[in-house]
Amino acid sequence: MKIVNLQDRRDLVPAIAAAHVQAFGTLLPDWTVAQAVAELQAQQRNAIPCSWLAMDAGDWSGSVSLLHDDHEQIRGWSPWLASLYVKPEARGRGVGAALVEHAIAQAAVFGVPELYLYCEAPRVAWYRTLGWRVHAQLQLGPLAITVMAVETGHR
Repeated sequence: MKIVNLQDRRDLVPAIAAAHVQAFGTLLPDWTVAQAVAELQAQQRNAIPCSWLAMDAGDWSGSVSLLHDDHEQIRGWSPWLASLYVKPEARGRGVGAALVEHAIAQAAVFGVPELYLYCEAPRVAWYRTLGWRVHAQLQLGPLAITVMAVETGHR
């Protein structure tokens, strides 16, 4: 597995956008694939917002992003690790952990001291194994979420 910047594989943007809308669309019911494509195309190489892909055998197996804001109802913290997605056939092989670690390291390079994410309760224990801690618990639309934080310099 190799992790590459999305800017190096812009040809994959439509497929990644479709996967993101399918996976995360319940939180943003009006979000379209076209909007997701536009958001991914607007990302940068060496600044937030940005994304990385896990590549395996010439195809992408997962993605992760750093964003200034991840949801309009949560503006109190920034920046965010967002859109962590691993294709179903690649799950359980360390792809997600590798993408999270890469995003944390890149946030540190960008001078970000603390990074946030949000997830549902079943994912909290997994993120804790990667060094994240519970920061807050909130209701986000129909979901009860946990906001988690990690210091980027302690890797």
